[in-house]
Amino acid sequence: MSYGYSQNLVEANRQADAESLGVALGRTCIDSGVSVKQIALELGVSRMTIYNWFWGINTPAPPHHDRIKQFIECHKKRK
Repeated sequence: MSYGYSQNLVEANRQADAESLGVALGRTCIDSGVSVKQIALELGVSRMTIYNWFWGINTPAPPHHDRIKQFIECHKKRK
């Protein structure tokens, strides 16, 4: 069960660099209601890593780029 995202995270994600793949992933997950736990399990990283990507603190490593891009595209088509 997802409890949603905090206002702080949502606001920080909206203000972060939209060119960052991690920030784009965050926007997609927030808009689609996909939990941090779900995406962390899917990508094989920790929840803290996902939060850092969403905040724009860190960027995903190249091995994750293709799966993240596929995830974003898949969720854009659902809208």
